[in-house]
Amino acid sequence: MAVTMNDVARAAGVSLKTVSNVLNDYEFIRPATKQRVQDAIAELGYEANLTARSLRSGKTSMLGLVLSDLSAPYYAELASRLMKAASRRGYRVLVEQSDAEAAAELGALQGTFRQLTDGLLFTPLMVDAEAIAARAGSKPLVMLGEHIMDPRFDLVTMKNGEAAAALTAHLLAGGRRRIAVIGAKAGETSGSGGLRLNGYRKALEAAGIAFDPALVVPAEWRRDTGAAAVAGLLASGVEFDAVFGLNDVLALGALHELLIRGVKVPQDVAVAGFDDIDEARFASPSLTTVSPGMDEIAERSIGLLLDRIAGRETSGAGVHVEAGFELKIRESAP
Repeated sequence: MAVTMNDVARAAGVSLKTVSNVLNDYEFIRPATKQRVQDAIAELGYEANLTARSLRSGKTSMLGLVLSDLSAPYYAELASRLMKAASRRGYRVLVEQSDAEAAAELGALQGTFRQLTDGLLFTPLMVDAEAIAARAGSKPLVMLGEHIMDPRFDLVTMKNGEAAAALTAHLLAGGRRRIAVIGAKAGETSGSGGLRLNGYRKALEAAGIAFDPALVVPAEWRRDTGAAAVAGLLASGVEFDAVFGLNDVLALGALHELLIRGVKVPQDVAVAGFDDIDEARFASPSLTTVSPGMDEIAERSIGLLLDRIAGRETSGAGVHVEAGFELKIRESAP
């Protein structure tokens, strides 16, 4: 016979309401009482009927997370931090991979995935603000990233431009004057790539150095395209003494290509990235990069989403948060 909440209450010597409060993580319970209930649950092997609880409360204690590609190291590491931040607050995270497809991004806003979760962390790349607003529904939604910066939506992001300017200034301070940028188009102004390129251009301007479009190489944000971009620069004869990959995997691909071609790093060419993924520390030479506040992004986004769910955040306008950043100066660009 299945163990019931009444059985737990009798074993713990408390009321049925107290057991319910413990299961629902009610904060005003004496620690000793909470421990007795938890011990009784463990001893009896009680399993809560989560479906029934969610029907009664209207809450699932689940959050949704939509990312474009979990094989990308930054997204994988961010997802891990988000899950840990949610777990500390009694929530679990369901993850949906959109593969940067508009239909998948819009699908996550409606249907079963949305029904199973109390709120959504969303990193759209292919859909616009109007499409999201038309389908977002009444459940809380927090945007991550830079694709959509709309005052109607809560947003947690990083200081892309400021951080890129600081990294560029570091390269300039090291005597570099021909800094190639991999991962953007010369005229790009929005999204992660455009914002980081703007920061690079501002640092050049502040140093009195003219912007050279020939040093900006478009590339998908992968290792192989980072390597191919450097190969193309070398083949073209464009002079450069530093490479700024707009994310770490681009920089790591560039670093690999330089090393196999006998170009000394950092003596001949300095290399720097952005994101401070775990691999950056263990590259050879280790990669100078921007640490964009991943832990803060996770804590602030989970906190904001749960504040919306609980009604603690009541602002009618979107709350916009920018995490701090730190330069990680390592061997590839000391």
